[in-house]
Order: sequence, then structure tokens, then C-alpha cells
Amino acid sequence: MVRDGANEEDIVAYLNDRNLPADELTLHTLARQILATPPAQGYLTISNALQWRLQYQRVLNMTEAVEGILNVVNPKNT
Repeated sequence: MVRDGANEEDIVAYLNDRNLPADELTLHTLARQILATPPAQGYLTISNALQWRLQYQRVLNMTEAVEGILNVVNPKNT
């Protein structure tokens, strides 16, 4: 989104659409941080819902190494 010219409001809307459990102040803080230091593309593996954990189980079970990814659930796979 940052590469495509997103602004703070665009990023807040995106985070809000993803039901990130945060208030408006926190979403704006995160958006400013994302604009200042855009994150590298990666894998999201943190969730608080069972269906998300099931969906991302394939990432936890990856056997190949991915630069910049630290598997804290199965450290032997890092």
C-alpha cells in the first residue's frame, strides 16, 4: 500500500477492515509507523481465533527456511 501511495487514512481503513482489535488512536499510530518504516512482506501467524490458527497452520508447518522469518512455535524449523 505504501508503494502505491497510500496515506494514513488509507492504512487506517485497511487495518479497520481487517478487524484489528485496536481503537482509532492506536490505528493512526500504527498507520504512521507503517508509513515511516514500511514493513517487509512476510507471513502473519498471530491470531486470537481458531479458524485463523487453522488457516495459518501451513505457515507453522513450513520446513524450508525463509529469510527474516523466526518460528517461535517450532524453533527447530527456523
